[in-house]
This record gives sequence, C-alpha cells and structure tokens, in this order.
Amino acid sequence: MNRILLALSGLALLATGTLAAAAGLVPDIRAVWSSAANALLEKWRSLAATAPAPEPVGTWWALAVPVLMLLGAAASIFWLARQGGGRTGVAAQEDDGGQGTTAVDVSFLAAAVQEAVKGNRAVAGSSLTAWRRSKGSTTGALRLTLQARKGASPRELADLAEELVAGIDALLGHRTTVLVRIADGTRTRLAGAHRAG
Repeated sequence: MNRILLALSGLALLATGTLAAAAGLVPDIRAVWSSAANALLEKWRSLAATAPAPEPVGTWWALAVPVLMLLGAAASIFWLARQGGGRTGVAAQEDDGGQGTTAVDVSFLAAAVQEAVKGNRAVAGSSLTAWRRSKGSTTGALRLTLQARKGASPRELADLAEELVAGIDALLGHRTTVLVRIADGTRTRLAGAHRAG
C-alpha cells in the first residue's frame, strides 16, 4: 500500500512538473494552463465570499484548509504510531537474568538461509528481515522472501519455505513468527528457467 501511494504521488508530481515545464515552452499549453488557473481562482473567490471573516484572515475557508491539513497529518502520525516498531537487526533476544541478554543478529539467520538455498534450482534468491511487533517490544517477527525461479513449482517452494522455517526455529531454540513471501520480479525474469529432475 505504501508503494502504491508513493508511486501515485510520484506520478502526480511528475505530471505537474511536466505540465509546468510545457506551459513555459508551448504557447497553447500556457493558454490552457492560464485559463484553468483563472477558473480555479474564480471558484476560490466565490467560495471565500460564502464565509467572510475579519481581516487579515478575510475568509474562514483560509483557516479551514490548513486545519484540515493539520488534522490529516495528525491522523497519519497516529496511524504510524500504531504500526509495528519497524525493521530491526535483532532476530531474537532473551534475558538471562543477572547474566545479561543474549541476542541473535538477523544477518546470522539470513546467511544460514542463503546457504540452505544455495544450489536450489527453484530459488533465484532469498532475503530475511526482522521486524519489531510493537514499539518497545523485545520480541520480533521475521519475514522470509524467496525469489522464485521461472517455472518453479509453488508446492516445491512452499515445502522449502517450511523446511527453512523449521531450521530457523531450531537455530533459535524456540518457535518464532515468520511471514513467508514467495515473490517474482526482475531477478526471476533474468534468472534461467527452473529445470525439474
């Protein structure tokens, strides 16, 4: 969802910048741009007249717009604060009482996963990341991503993912939450096709 919103925002900004540049270079586009801007300004003036306010504000709409923007920003901050604690480098952590805290770095598990899938013809690549479940939480969750090779069997990949999760649990010494994602993308398209047998 974040990527979609970023992509749409980027496209909107790109389109606005392209139109602004074109308005400076092409007289016909400049005329359309000026006409649209004048129409919007006229609509704003007629809207402003519906809710007059003492000077220097002029209209209550001039206050309503920034207030709505601030409310939107506050709602976004509240939503972000309720999400998970974000990515972390610690895959697991356990307090040993007075002896200290033992932590397992996610890079150790990621290297073990890469070693386990090395030579597997169904996998073009893998990654493992750790996320805090909530702010201040010492326990996290893992996300295992397997890049499927072209033509690889989903059943074979699911079985492999199950084996990898069992191996992670064995390395940590306890069961942990793992989100498994089997993906394709540029790496899959560039990799050679999977050959069974």
